[in-house]
Amino acid sequence: MSNIRKIGVLTSGGDSPGMNAAIRAVVRASIYYNIEVTGFIRGYEGLINNDFIEMDRKSVANIIQRGGTILKTARSEEFLTVEGRKKALATLQKNKVDALVVIGGDGTFVGADLFSKEHDFPVLGLPGTIDNDLVGTDFTIGYDSALNTVVDAVDKIRDTAESHDRLFLVEVMGRDSGLIALRSGIGVGAEAILIPEAKMGVEELLHKLDNSRKDKASKIIVVAEGDENGGAVGVAEILKLKYPQYDTKIAILGHIQRGGKPSCMDRVLASRLGVAAVEGLLNGKKTSMVGLVDKTITFTPFDHAVKHIDAETVMPKWVRLLDILAF
Repeated sequence: MSNIRKIGVLTSGGDSPGMNAAIRAVVRASIYYNIEVTGFIRGYEGLINNDFIEMDRKSVANIIQRGGTILKTARSEEFLTVEGRKKALATLQKNKVDALVVIGGDGTFVGADLFSKEHDFPVLGLPGTIDNDLVGTDFTIGYDSALNTVVDAVDKIRDTAESHDRLFLVEVMGRDSGLIALRSGIGVGAEAILIPEAKMGVEELLHKLDNSRKDKASKIIVVAEGDENGGAVGVAEILKLKYPQYDTKIAILGHIQRGGKPSCMDRVLASRLGVAAVEGLLNGKKTSMVGLVDKTITFTPFDHAVKHIDAETVMPKWVRLLDILAF
């Protein structure tokens, strides 16, 4: 029988659509099992500074459709230190919190892994990041919503691109991972994508454009911000210098990809994983990320979840698909 009587929940790192749905699920599931819930404000900073709110059904009413996070979020340098994690433990002990659910990405899970192992404290993580770059889940909370935002924006950009016979470089988020660019590029019918994993040079890009259909009124290139050519701005500078015949324009989508209402898919995913986290803690799970693989709930150790996807095996098939469809 579990001795968990109170669960803490926090959101950390970059926000993603669906975080509120995940918070709601953790709170509602905890109440269902007669467990109290404490929400820590601004992620690990809230743990260190003893900044929290006690949560009940009313705390999470009417939030499933809201973007952002009602618990706020931050990146905590202090939590990466031994002393910072000791302060966090003291806060949890002072407030009689028996287990913790953290919602975030790889940085969040690195901290959670250290803390859980150092103090033998039950911690489970929910994958809240738009990048979809964690091992142990088919999709992360926020990824689908971000894709929908990108697709909607690029569809509108193509309208004006076709009106002026322009080449548009659309930059999307992804410093280390090109998964947003890759999937959205296929979804919008892009001529090419530039992502950190593929290492495509500008010369190869131009070759691809020169050999694409000549009757297309517009050309869309989706660029991940972490592309080795310097993102959309860097690529545009090279194109304008070497190939002035292209009427090249730039659209940097930026933080609109993080905002807005979460999609139905993200709301359902967050809800399933939130409930699974509470039930996992009650069944003795810890030091793991809760994910969904082939429609089945999984628990992946933090130190494996943060290793990112295997780009060498995953990327080629997607790039090949794009090449075929853009021919």
